[in-house]
Amino acid sequence: MFSELAFFSFIQLTDPSFHRAYNEWHQLDHLPENLALEGVAAGQRWRHLDEYRSLTTGEAEFTDANYVAMYWFRPPVEQSVEAWDALGEASFQWGRGPLIPAVKRPLLGFFKPVKGYAAPRALVNPDVLPFRANQGVYLTLTSTDEPHGMDTHTAYTREDRELIPALLDVDGVAGAWTFSFSHVQQHKTLPFAGPAERKQGSLRVRLVYLEDYPAVVTPKLQEIERELDILAPTQQVLFAGAIKTIIPWQDWD
Repeated sequence: MFSELAFFSFIQLTDPSFHRAYNEWHQLDHLPENLALEGVAAGQRWRHLDEYRSLTTGEAEFTDANYVAMYWFRPPVEQSVEAWDALGEASFQWGRGPLIPAVKRPLLGFFKPVKGYAAPRALVNPDVLPFRANQGVYLTLTSTDEPHGMDTHTAYTREDRELIPALLDVDGVAGAWTFSFSHVQQHKTLPFAGPAERKQGSLRVRLVYLEDYPAVVTPKLQEIERELDILAPTQQVLFAGAIKTIIPWQDWD
């Protein structure tokens, strides 16, 4: 596995007039600076479009998000995250964020990659998916109060052996990755912190990489999820929906 740790951030803009300024900052400043770090293997950000909200389920705290960002870290992850944190502090001292107006972050958390899956049509190893062009992803974020309960274990067995193979058969799906929650972000110098501390494994992320328009593929994926119904009784869906790859200069407003 090329990465031992990933980071997810859900972002909500409290003032819609800041979309372009936020997108310009993230795409032309923040993201390139982070990707230039030796310890950052990959990173991307997607937009939760208003027209996708009818295809989204979950809790308002997360479904109200406008963007989701993620990064993959190379080992040794302690040094990689330390350099990443240091860049955040340096950027603040330069007057270039990451504290910027109108931005609310309901989730700032580190996750351990669990397993990657590539659809045969993609012709690549799962490790390649984060570097491969995509139209967007179908993201599912769930929580559980029993991260190591038997029902949770059964749900993960069915996810691996039933659900994800069925999702990979859908046209427009390139592959998938699953992630298990490790810890919230506690920045050493900046006032960034995730929500109240959670148990390890209490959050689960599933990313389904799409090579067709998310609005076209998502209903097919959701139908499979409903038919298989793998969620454990203790699991709660916080966010399940499509988020679109951002095209610089075209869809920033």
